[in-house]
Amino acid sequence: MSRDRAVDALRAYAIGGVVLGHWLVTGLVLTGDGGLHQASPLTAMPDLAPLTWVLQTLGLFFFTAGFGSTRSLARHPGGAGGWLAGRLRRLLLPAVALLGVGAAVLLAATVVGTSDDTLGVALRLAISPLWFLLPLVILVAVTGPLRAAVRRWGVTRCVAPAVAVVAAADLAVRLLPAGTDLPPVTVLAAWSVPYLLGVAHADGWLDGRRAGATVAAGGAVALAALLALGYPVSAVGVPGAGVSNLNPPSLLVVALAVTQVGLGLLARPTLRRLLTRPVPGRAVTAVNRSAVRIYLWHQPVLVAVTALTARGGLTLPGLHTAPDDPGWVLARCCWLPLLAVVLVTVVRLGRPRSRRQPGGGGVAGRSAEYGPSTPQVYDHRRSGRPDLQEVIAVRDSDPPSRGRADGQSR
Repeated sequence: MSRDRAVDALRAYAIGGVVLGHWLVTGLVLTGDGGLHQASPLTAMPDLAPLTWVLQTLGLFFFTAGFGSTRSLARHPGGAGGWLAGRLRRLLLPAVALLGVGAAVLLAATVVGTSDDTLGVALRLAISPLWFLLPLVILVAVTGPLRAAVRRWGVTRCVAPAVAVVAAADLAVRLLPAGTDLPPVTVLAAWSVPYLLGVAHADGWLDGRRAGATVAAGGAVALAALLALGYPVSAVGVPGAGVSNLNPPSLLVVALAVTQVGLGLLARPTLRRLLTRPVPGRAVTAVNRSAVRIYLWHQPVLVAVTALTARGGLTLPGLHTAPDDPGWVLARCCWLPLLAVVLVTVVRLGRPRSRRQPGGGGVAGRSAEYGPSTPQVYDHRRSGRPDLQEVIAVRDSDPPSRGRADGQSR
């Protein structure tokens, strides 16, 4: 089976960045009546905003999704309809499971008398990760046309209209009165940019260090220009801020995604060497196998751990206290191993059993880049030791003269 392990590493980093970023910027403060309300450390510590550039990795997530979908579609033996049905099933079934389990848990929490504040926070954080499904499903559904467009016009001409849509929306946000609702077109337009880069990379358009350097430099120049124009520094939303780079996605988020993709392309040789080691290789494989479930369940795990520990009556630093100083960040980092253990346990419990073929490995959890390997052709110049002679076998009924074809006695 052949796959691009560097893309696997980028996908694992993207998922890890989203999970770690949410766990570090989502403070759940315990109130006097036992409820929880949400707060952000970026409100009290705005100097931490540049760190969000490292942890806001949704652009890499859509890039690897575009790469995987293009590879999968190109290698699928059936029609595009069957491929799309299987692809959507892998995306939507974990979301349905989350909604079912979440509804049951919220019902049980209501019965035992959980406060309305806690229920509201739990519901909001459990549902918030589902927004990505709509743009991702649409982009997956049009992977074939997008691939054809990139092949005909090139990646730059395909990306330009999406960037123009996001720029127009940014301008409208600044010119229209505050509170004006705009159509959510930028959600699809903004994330289609890294998705198109993934489609192009799957077809070989972005191979080589020169292409990676060009993409990274273009994104970095755009980032610097947008910051000079007054865009917010934080790549995620900050409570109380007038303008958010993420809701709706702005040009700064698009430029950040392009920069991250370029840096990821430049890091491919290093990533491939790293994944030859057993521990990083196994970790990346495990994350890729359960990427969607990890993304969907990381926020419910944070709420569950915080709410359950709050019932003990203790206010734990970094978990129930206000995120208003560096001490909270340090304390939250100490809770990360516990949150990770709980998340791994939940993901493993919810993982379907792999279907196995006789004499083969499981096929249910494979990533989309898997495809049949190239058939091996025997070549005596490459097979075995070079000092061995090729032996031609003949039947006993053949004439004696054919028995000496290899210069050996029969």
